[in-house]
Amino acid sequence: MTRREVVRQVLEGARPPYVPWSFGFTVEARAKLQEHYGAVALESVLGNHLLSLGAGVGFMTDLGNDHVRDHFGVIWDRSIDKDIGNVAEYQLSEPTLRGYAFPDPVEDRYFADIPAKIARYGDRFRVYQVGFSLYERAWTLRGMANLLMDFVEHPAFVHELFETIADWNIAQVQRALTYDIDAIYFGDDWGQQRGLQMGPRLWREFIYPPLKRMYGYVHSQGRFVMIHSCGKVDELFDDLVGIGLNCFNPFQPEVMDVYALLPRYRGRLAFHGGLSTQRTLPYGTPAEVRAETLRLLAAGREGGYILSPAHSVEGDVPLENMLAFIEAAQEQVT
Repeated sequence: MTRREVVRQVLEGARPPYVPWSFGFTVEARAKLQEHYGAVALESVLGNHLLSLGAGVGFMTDLGNDHVRDHFGVIWDRSIDKDIGNVAEYQLSEPTLRGYAFPDPVEDRYFADIPAKIARYGDRFRVYQVGFSLYERAWTLRGMANLLMDFVEHPAFVHELFETIADWNIAQVQRALTYDIDAIYFGDDWGQQRGLQMGPRLWREFIYPPLKRMYGYVHSQGRFVMIHSCGKVDELFDDLVGIGLNCFNPFQPEVMDVYALLPRYRGRLAFHGGLSTQRTLPYGTPAEVRAETLRLLAAGREGGYILSPAHSVEGDVPLENMLAFIEAAQEQVT
């Protein structure tokens, strides 16, 4: 059975032959593993089951001095966060789209890597990633504080902005699905440690309708829907399942009970994540990391689970701790 088939079983609610895995690493953590393995391309040694395709959060143009401009025109400061950065200059200074032009959603460079990656890693489950897919794209364009105020003071603008972003996403997904792709993965952080950033009422008023349209399009094409949303958002799981979500990431144990939620939703919603990146990985011993990994593997043996750290592994995680969870996962099939 290929990795692709194993993940498909998980998302369809069946019991897989083993728990699949897919790990991500920040620039600093990846460098440690590359030095250890002597491999620049870690995909050859990790054995990940998900194949990431597309541009993710989008393309960045280097402006020098640790600043980059994304394809929506937003300028990011990467002096501290080397992977994405912090918004230094947004585009929408006023609550209007007048005078602003979205980039072309079907530009060739979004899809340029797909044929070669599928040819090289054809046995993996193919996931096209749309980063900053709605709320995050909106606040990076408008500024987070401004957008949160707009929810109350300029609701018509927020609806227009979100629906325009959803149109852009659907246009890109439409072209992506001309390739042999299994799922669309939307990235959009709604949560914080104690709940939703905008609260459930505003989430359902502004975010739910375009999500329903986006997820509905993907399912109309016979593909799976996966999302990433950091923070405590488990109060939304029933809403999300109702509009077609198949897999949720990052499944943070710091903010939700992963061992209660996994069996509760098995057969309706799969999870990808679960290994603590705030506590266990940076501060635990290799033995503690291994023990927690084995506990997650045992919990996921009946299905509905893809093993992973709850987020991309940061540079403060010791190499020995990274090897502990990598090796525990790989031992299932050796």
